[in-house]
Amino acid sequence: MRKGMTLFAAAAAAALVLSGCAGEEPPAPGGGGDGEDTSSLYEVNENVELEGSPTFDAAKEAGEITIGVKEDQPGLGYRDAVSGERTGFDIEIAKWMAASLGFSEDQISFEAIPSANREQALVNGDIDMYVGTYSITDKRKEMIDFAGPYVITGQGLLVLKDNDEIKTEDDLAGKKVCSATGSTPIQNIRDNFPEADPVEFDVYSQCVDALKDGKVDVVTTDQLILLGYAAQEPDALKVVGEPFSTEKYGIGVPKGDDALRHYLNKTLTEGSDTWQGIYDATLGEAGVKLEQPKVDDY
Repeated sequence: MRKGMTLFAAAAAAALVLSGCAGEEPPAPGGGGDGEDTSSLYEVNENVELEGSPTFDAAKEAGEITIGVKEDQPGLGYRDAVSGERTGFDIEIAKWMAASLGFSEDQISFEAIPSANREQALVNGDIDMYVGTYSITDKRKEMIDFAGPYVITGQGLLVLKDNDEIKTEDDLAGKKVCSATGSTPIQNIRDNFPEADPVEFDVYSQCVDALKDGKVDVVTTDQLILLGYAAQEPDALKVVGEPFSTEKYGIGVPKGDDALRHYLNKTLTEGSDTWQGIYDATLGEAGVKLEQPKVDDY
């Protein structure tokens, strides 16, 4: 089994989506949010005992916990190519969950896993959990389990700055619509927008590159993610329309490890102040308020 990029204040504006202001254009990058340390918000638990969790037992024996993440999503899960530092809301949530289980940051092995490979990575035991814009769905729950949700967002659209043809999801007919293979947004396009032309890549950043190169007309995924990309290049990209789905982000864990799932849900439920502190230090820097959702501890 074994084996914190600057946080844009603009990316934090992604939370405007959840406050009914999704049509607002994200501000330019910079101006605060330079990877504030959130470790003071929680302590690394000592002498943790978690009876009935094979995932925890294996991680404890190995002396490290392996967490799957994204590394190309500004403000959520991002890895700086030069420094190697990982930052973003999801990264901090992952560190918090690890600390609750007794693992310090230097005992975390982060693994970048594309959307299409997340379930299999958990099934294979390649990772112990996954924290990275991972929408909870019934289909995925056939293979894995979820703790959470820990935040809620919705599907949106990213286009070139000078594109006036695509304003909402009603304008997708005949357009090349790009998203990540295995993601819920691309499945939504296939299921509910039959006149659109779906295009898939392993990661969203490849879709963004294709958009800038004129190879696709629009990129679709959760608005929190899209606003992060728009914040990087506000003169080239923009987010349009309102969210047209509900995406509940959860922490993916191996199927049947109820002990681990319940433990993480308890950590989320009892740690509302910690959650708020992490949010405020990352996506909340724009001053937009957002409430932690109630977990579904099934």
